Formats: sequence, C-alpha cells, structure tokens
Amino acid sequence: QNPGIRWSRMSRELAVIVMLAVACTILALMLWGWARRRRRDLGVTAPFDTRTETEGAAHGGETIGGLYVASTAHRAPLDRLAIAGLSFRAQTTITVSIAGVALNLAGERPVLLAAETLVGVERATWTVGRIVEPNGLVLIAWRTTSGTVVDSYLRLQDSDPRALIAQIEALVPKTNTLPASTPTQSTE
Repeated sequence: QNPGIRWSRMSRELAVIVMLAVACTILALMLWGWARRRRRDLGVTAPFDTRTETEGAAHGGETIGGLYVASTAHRAPLDRLAIAGLSFRAQTTITVSIAGVALNLAGERPVLLAAETLVGVERATWTVGRIVEPNGLVLIAWRTTSGTVVDSYLRLQDSDPRALIAQIEALVPKTNTLPASTPTQSTE
C-alpha cells in the first residue's frame, strides 16, 4: 500500500475531526452566551395578557399581522433582551385597543403592553439580527414593572406602519417620559 494514500486519508479524517470540534465549540459557546443572557435578564418580564376573551373583545381594536423581531435595551438596538414570552422572532398578530398593544406571538403566551406602560413609538431601520429598508420596522418603547425601558421591534406584513404608529401614539400617556440616555446611533 502506498504511504501517500494512507497519509491523505489520515489528513481528511483529521480535518473532519478538527472541523467537528470547532463546530461543537462554537455551538457550545453560543449556548453558554444565551444561558448567560437569560440569567442576566431574569428580572425583566413580559407583561402577559391576563384578560379573558370577553374582556379582550370588549376592549375592541384592530388586529393586524406582522413579525415580532426582537426586544432590546432602550436605545441599544444591538443589546437583545431574553425576556420570557418575547425571546424569539415569531409571527404575531398586533391588536391596538384602549387597553394597550396586545402581541400574540406564535407559540407563546399573549403579551399586553398596557397603555400606561407605553413610553413611545417610532420607525426604525435596524435592530439585532435584522436590517430592513429605511424605516421598515416599528419600535415600541415600553416600561417594565421594574421601571426598565424596553424597545420591541415589529415588522408589519400588509399594513401601513403610519396607521399603527398613530394608534399607539394616541395611547402613550403624556406623563410617560423617556429616561435620559447616552447618545447612540440613530435607529432611523
């Protein structure tokens, strides 16, 4: 048997083993990073919608379809928050009513951003993991029970973002003010 053939077979086997080891290491680091992020954000909770169907129907509102993209720290579009119920990108229905903004993400419990927790709404172009055409995202800023301001990003499918923004702006209490923030890159 030719020693060169044996060496090339060993080289391929060794290369496959090295590539598998690198891939496993990268996956392990990704899982470790997500676990750390989940621990860091343990105190930030999504306001789950506890209304009954009857209460929800009584509040009315228009429902539109879209994609829930992410939630991040306020004015930090690259700092994803791992909030239970809002951790992963998903299809969603968005209902704006007098109660607030209801998000019904596929596979998750419904979330209600109550009107009194809303801080602001605007257009955005990018956030962690998503860049779209200019102003293609709707950013909803809301305050958690602990007082943390969170930015949640939505991408509408077949609806006009201006109409959704106008509906949400009408709900934002005039007394809710944004905390002073350090200058960051604009999301517009």
